[in-house]
Formats: sequence, C-alpha cells, structure tokens
Amino acid sequence: MQFPAHLRYTKDHEWISIDGNTATVGITDFAQKELGDIVFVDINAVGKPLAANEIFGTVEAVKTVSDLYLPIAGTITEVNAGLEAEPENVNKDPYGAGWMVKMTVNDPADLDGLLDAAAYAQLVG
Repeated sequence: MQFPAHLRYTKDHEWISIDGNTATVGITDFAQKELGDIVFVDINAVGKPLAANEIFGTVEAVKTVSDLYLPIAGTITEVNAGLEAEPENVNKDPYGAGWMVKMTVNDPADLDGLLDAAAYAQLVG
C-alpha cells in the first residue's frame, strides 16, 4: 500500500494535501481496499463551512456505504466531478484522479494534529 510522505492522514482514513489555504481531500489506499469496488460518491457540501471530523459525504461500495469526514475545519469549494461518471477512480488512483474535494482551510496549523505517513502506516499496519 502507498502512503505518500507529503500528505497528512486521519484515523478515519482520509488524506489531505495543502497548498496555502487550499486543500485537497480524499480517502487513502488502505480505505479504498477495505471498501472494495467503489460504485458511487455522494458529496453535497459545497459552500458549507464544516468543522474538523464533520461528515462531508459518503462513498458507496458494492457491499457497504461509508461516511467521509473532513480532516480539518474549512469550506468545501469543489467536488471532483469526474467521480460522478467514474467513481472507480477512487480505487484506481486514490491520491490522484480519485481525489474527492477541494476546500478552503480555516487554519493551516490544524494539519499539525494529523498523522504523517509513518504514523498512518503504523495505524493500519
């Protein structure tokens, strides 16, 4: 499994990449493997300010539906429209084409409370 070193991770298996006050969020390689074949991603939170750990959508696999939790506080500004036609991109490329949302971050320092790649690897290890 891959856990890119430049990302931060949550115990709920989301990843976040930050560039200034803009962040990209998705689920980890571990999460997509645990869920199995992703068939639908449902995110209806664009424009809503959300707290850290608040649910911003769901991901549906063949056998289960799982909530998606925002890693840090902010406002979702964009949903990956490509996932509507190709939700399997979450399985194929969870850190690339399978990203889920972009957001404006309230406080970039909140990243300090998340796991780095080594700590996340230990968590799922």
